[in-house]
Amino acid sequence: MEVTRIYDILGHYLEKYPNQDAALVSKKGGVWQKISIQEYVSKTNLISYGLLAIGVGKGDKVGLVSGNRPEWNMIDFAIMQIGAVSVPIYPNISQEDYRHILNHAEMKVIFIDGKDLRGKLEPIMPEVTSLKSIYTFNEEGAKYKILNDLIELGKANPQPENLEAIKAAISPDELASIIYTSGTTGAQKGVMLSHSNIVNQVHNLKMTPAEWSKTSLSFLPLCHAYERMLVYLYQYLGMSVYYAESLATIGENIKEINPTMMSCVPRVLEKIYDKLYHAGKKQPFVKRTLYYWAFNLATKYQLEGMSGWMKTQLKLADKLIYSKWRAAIGGNFDIVVSGGSAIQPHMASFFSAIGLPVFEGYGMSETSPVIAVSQRGKHGRKFGTVGPPLPGVEVKLGERNEIICRGHNVMMGYYKDPVLTAEVIDSEGWFHTGDTGKFTPEGQLIITGRLKSIFKTSFGKYVNPQAIESKFTESPFIENMIVVGENKKFAAALIVPDFVYLKSWCGIHKIDYTTNEEMLKHPEVTKRIMSEIKKYNALFGDYEQVKKYQLVADAWTMDNGFLSPTLKIKRKVIQNFYEKQIEKLFE
Repeated sequence: MEVTRIYDILGHYLEKYPNQDAALVSKKGGVWQKISIQEYVSKTNLISYGLLAIGVGKGDKVGLVSGNRPEWNMIDFAIMQIGAVSVPIYPNISQEDYRHILNHAEMKVIFIDGKDLRGKLEPIMPEVTSLKSIYTFNEEGAKYKILNDLIELGKANPQPENLEAIKAAISPDELASIIYTSGTTGAQKGVMLSHSNIVNQVHNLKMTPAEWSKTSLSFLPLCHAYERMLVYLYQYLGMSVYYAESLATIGENIKEINPTMMSCVPRVLEKIYDKLYHAGKKQPFVKRTLYYWAFNLATKYQLEGMSGWMKTQLKLADKLIYSKWRAAIGGNFDIVVSGGSAIQPHMASFFSAIGLPVFEGYGMSETSPVIAVSQRGKHGRKFGTVGPPLPGVEVKLGERNEIICRGHNVMMGYYKDPVLTAEVIDSEGWFHTGDTGKFTPEGQLIITGRLKSIFKTSFGKYVNPQAIESKFTESPFIENMIVVGENKKFAAALIVPDFVYLKSWCGIHKIDYTTNEEMLKHPEVTKRIMSEIKKYNALFGDYEQVKKYQLVADAWTMDNGFLSPTLKIKRKVIQNFYEKQIEKLFE
């Protein structure tokens, strides 16, 4: 069948891959439980019947606050195929953000996963006057109805002919979903995406995924446009979607299911990279020497132009070392899609060399989300770039090298905010990303920074903090950092060390401590980190170098609001929290 609306993907899956017994798979009670495509379609339709029975209709907003699970997909499709609007919401945002989103979207129905989330949302429910029905997933005995109640209602009120008529009447250009951005600055905005926005992404990405097998692993939040669109793509291609139990079990889950494809953010790859690096230190001298020879060799891997001697060394390293790494972390990957922020070129080389080919992409919720992505074929993939623009998407550089794009991927606008929409989409339809970039001679896009992040020193010199942060965090000693210095004489930074690595280093050097704070005050630790700062400062011009810095013992996470869901630092939040410390850096 022709796929022009998002829910058509489900019909396409059933029609083209009817024998797929594992469309969606999750682990319950320690056992992977498979849901066939037939069961998937049946339950989705029953949820649609149930929603129709409680009065949900065209244009009504239905919220979905949940971690990744098969029911998420069923509810998402069930909402959209009756003409209602799916509003996925992050499970880890603040109560104030929930209050804003539920009221701003005029939510009519909401699905909530788990007691913790229910406890967070319950106090603000009375304030949402539009809210008519609340469902949880499986909290028997709770004061709200559960999803199964809605399914049973659907069984009692089947409307197959009416549902098909509703589906057929929906235009591809109609609003399908509102995604509230959880960006690094400002209040959450409702990004309106049509069926056409997302379906065009699927059609233009279907040649990129794994060339063999039918198994994908999903662990990034489904409410994020990036992971959600890829899961639609997996289903379009008839792949089984396995949901990881948690971020902590990704490695174990990979070994169990042996997927050929997954998406991730660079920080996940960095963790694997660091773990492999640390593992070599436990080897005896001869094996350790061989281990790090292979490790460093992998960082020099290139997709083309390597000498015969380099290729010979890589083959030997693969036989002796890389094959063991693949066996340890899952050896069947044909593609790992990295997005959300830039991955270091040497790291992309490393993973591609050892058998986890990294395809980098770039985009945002407002662009459905992909603007550019690495692709198969000539000039389709180059380390340090995010690949060429997606077919059907025009990309050019505007003032101050801002990346702007136009095409089928650009959102319908911000919900209830035409003024803000006009600020980012100009009269000619160009969406202004706020990111800066440049093109390679072959047409691949390179992201160089963020316009709003670039600041000018009191000497009139422009500093791109993201470029500095990106380079400094290549150091195994540095987990995160923020560079500041707007209208100051120099650039300074707050630095969060990588405590896993630093603790290992302290153990090797027999440095005693009781807390992270105490560790950071130890003369040998401060001296070692100072040498790292000096090393990376040498890569920048004098006005870009970090002249002063402070080590921070706090963790920067999504839960405490310092990182976005794609693990990018939230500059305003961090600068406000550490206002006094930053002031001292410039005294």
